Amino acid sequence: MRTKLLSFVLLCGLAGGAFATPQIQHWQAPSGAHVYFVEDHNLPMLDVAVSFPAGSAHDAADKKGVAGLTHGLLDLGVPGMSEDDIARKLADIGARVGSSFDADRSSVTLRTLSSSAEREVALDILSRVLQLPLFPQDVLVREKTRLIASLREAETKPEFLSEKAFSKAVFGAHPYGWQAEVADIEKVERADLFEFFRSHYGAKDAVVALMGDVTRQQAEAIAQQLTARLPQRGSVAPLPAVDSLEGPSEQRIPHPASQSHILIGAPGIARDDPDYFTLYVGNYILGGGGFVSRLMNEVREKRGMAYSVYSYFMPMQQPGAFQIGLQTKNEQVDEALQVVRATARDFVEKGVTEAELRAAKQNIIGGFPLRIDSNRKILDYLSVIGYYHLPLTYLDDFQVRVEQVDVRAINDAFRRRIDPDAMATVIVGGQVAGETK
Repeated sequence: MRTKLLSFVLLCGLAGGAFATPQIQHWQAPSGAHVYFVEDHNLPMLDVAVSFPAGSAHDAADKKGVAGLTHGLLDLGVPGMSEDDIARKLADIGARVGSSFDADRSSVTLRTLSSSAEREVALDILSRVLQLPLFPQDVLVREKTRLIASLREAETKPEFLSEKAFSKAVFGAHPYGWQAEVADIEKVERADLFEFFRSHYGAKDAVVALMGDVTRQQAEAIAQQLTARLPQRGSVAPLPAVDSLEGPSEQRIPHPASQSHILIGAPGIARDDPDYFTLYVGNYILGGGGFVSRLMNEVREKRGMAYSVYSYFMPMQQPGAFQIGLQTKNEQVDEALQVVRATARDFVEKGVTEAELRAAKQNIIGGFPLRIDSNRKILDYLSVIGYYHLPLTYLDDFQVRVEQVDVRAINDAFRRRIDPDAMATVIVGGQVAGETK
């Protein structure tokens, strides 16, 4: 399947400036993997990303931490090559293997020169990393030790404590709220990694994104090379639904830091939510637009209570968090909370103005070219489009969908989706202990 994306004119301050989105090609490989490809010969580079439904939320309840360790050990030993061999061979050809990991996805990336000599070596390494990981026992022991030390250190950091408590407060028993503890990591065995790999790194669930200096024919061969030997089990079950919060909660965790870390929020939206663009534009006005947002104006500009304050939606396979965050002096936590809550409540109850919406649209649309101004950024979009089953015209549609948002739609969506009086609040800092609800 091949979809030609239309070019469009963006309002970015350049009179008559035209901006063309990349042309995305899509097909299903013989292995069952779904492939998304942009052919571009301007640079002699190839970027590859392969994603799987193998993020932290796919752990079993009694096997927390297995997904992360499986992901982390993929490129630390394959048949014929140790982790040092892999690193040395990649360095010799100027290639780099990277990765990303979140609650939904595990992704492995490759950047290499597109010339055949370098490309073939790099793809051979990536093919083995994806399909034939060894999970060496000595490496697993070392990585568990390192991770346990990292977790123990993180437990002293207010930012880690606040995020951990916030996730639990927002998601409860849902896997999005899980956090692997030291005891969980200590229990992980090598057999757990192999089992998780076999059940979550299947060819039918793989999303292959390719961007760069290869032809369609070459891209087809590459996608098949990277996925032909993956496990052939059935598709991974979708994550369970996220429940709404029943009411507000507030948790205060004492910490000796000079500033308190504050997070406020609730379950928000999934990646394919029909309100996505409406809420995205509206949130730009509330707290996503930096210095032009209402929260920044009320908290920083008018009162000097925080250097930065923000809000955002984190769309995932299931509804991710809507989150407001800031840091403030311990002695003014309650006053800052009052301002933030009043600002959010006023935003939901009274809505946005035409002037705010016009400025937000101009900034969002004008900045869109910077979102796809490199091969790596386009690759990231290809992965998101593929993994979350978004339209191939997503990049084409972006400015059109933003431009279609109106005041009434924003006000309606926020009233339906965000209840300022039913959000979880976590404060880490100060000397107040306990939890009130």
